[in-house]
Amino acid sequence: MRYSKQLLLWVIMLLVPLNMSAQDEQLDSIDISLLTCSPHEEIYSLYGHTALRIKDNRAGGSDITVNYGMFSFGKPYFVLRFIFGLTDYEMGVEPFDAFCNFYHSFQSSITQQTFNLTREEKKAILAAIDENYRPENRTYRYNYFYDNCTTRARDMVLSHIKGGLHFDGYKGENARDTLVTYRDMIRQKCHHHPWAMFGNDMLLGIQADLPTTRLEQQFLPENLLTDLEGTTRDFNGGKERQKLTAAPVVLVEGGTQVVEEDFPLTPHSVFLILLAVTVAVTLIEAYSRKRLWWYDALLMLVCGLAGIVLTMMLFSQHPTVRVNLQLLLLNPLPLFFIVRMARRAIRRQKDGQYAMWIVLIGLFLIGGLWQSYAEGMYLVASSLLIRNVWCHIQQRCYANKKRKE
Repeated sequence: MRYSKQLLLWVIMLLVPLNMSAQDEQLDSIDISLLTCSPHEEIYSLYGHTALRIKDNRAGGSDITVNYGMFSFGKPYFVLRFIFGLTDYEMGVEPFDAFCNFYHSFQSSITQQTFNLTREEKKAILAAIDENYRPENRTYRYNYFYDNCTTRARDMVLSHIKGGLHFDGYKGENARDTLVTYRDMIRQKCHHHPWAMFGNDMLLGIQADLPTTRLEQQFLPENLLTDLEGTTRDFNGGKERQKLTAAPVVLVEGGTQVVEEDFPLTPHSVFLILLAVTVAVTLIEAYSRKRLWWYDALLMLVCGLAGIVLTMMLFSQHPTVRVNLQLLLLNPLPLFFIVRMARRAIRRQKDGQYAMWIVLIGLFLIGGLWQSYAEGMYLVASSLLIRNVWCHIQQRCYANKKRKE
């Protein structure tokens, strides 16, 4: 709290023009910088982090970090609220040394980019930060892609810069990079954690596969760092240009991180085993002429339970999860058909549900032209297709046999 009071004191001194020379001297002594922290192995930090640093370079001056990534796992229903896009993050102010020590303990590096700002811009940014830190303003509704700790820090500074900004290679606000999607960027950060990647890909829908703009790509800290390094700003009434930030400086060196082991089998391996078991069960049925209905019941149960999670995403406030074509394969409907399937399989009665599942699986496969599915989902689809086609053939055989009798 004492650091927020110091920040408030700065702003009051800057906004009261009692002594213009003293005010100018104080503004000149303050540096506002962007801090980019490299990822570490905690699941919430696989993508890195961004914060702002405000440093008074005068003797005894304060040195604080403005952090838009404060949250607590201890809040009730945290995971459920995160899934539904109802997570609230807070803006926090802490000593710069404490911030560095925290990331150093995880062996993460911290890179600083100091902004080239005018006195008026520094004054406006400090006033905005102070207003943002008021109790009624510091909490915000977190959105991973569109409103996170990185975009908040970026906007807090860039929205108060006078004159034009020019990103290196920037083609305009609406220009989209057809080679970069949100899903691509997430996968790049999760390549050491295949099950985390699988979970993300399961929840992300077709909108995560759309091309992104340069500004949208800056939700990742490393992308923002790279873009700012090549950004210039208009200066001297637009007659000149200067670098927006000084050259990046590594304040905390990254150490050796131990990659935490995931489940020993990758999603692809697990679903390949599932496909092999499915083929084996089908061959056993064909050879023994017995109906192993319990295996289909197990598949339907697992698919139905997974489908409940994907169906919940329809009500999430995250816009990139609402339209998910994987729902064609995994949805709650099988839960309503398990008893019917078992009863009719035991009695060897005709059951038209298999044709419905075959159609849905076919639509799922066609949907792969537009949406990139989670790893191994085509293997899951193959397993379900084999079982439903086989069961459909068996039902027709039973029906033909009864007609002949």
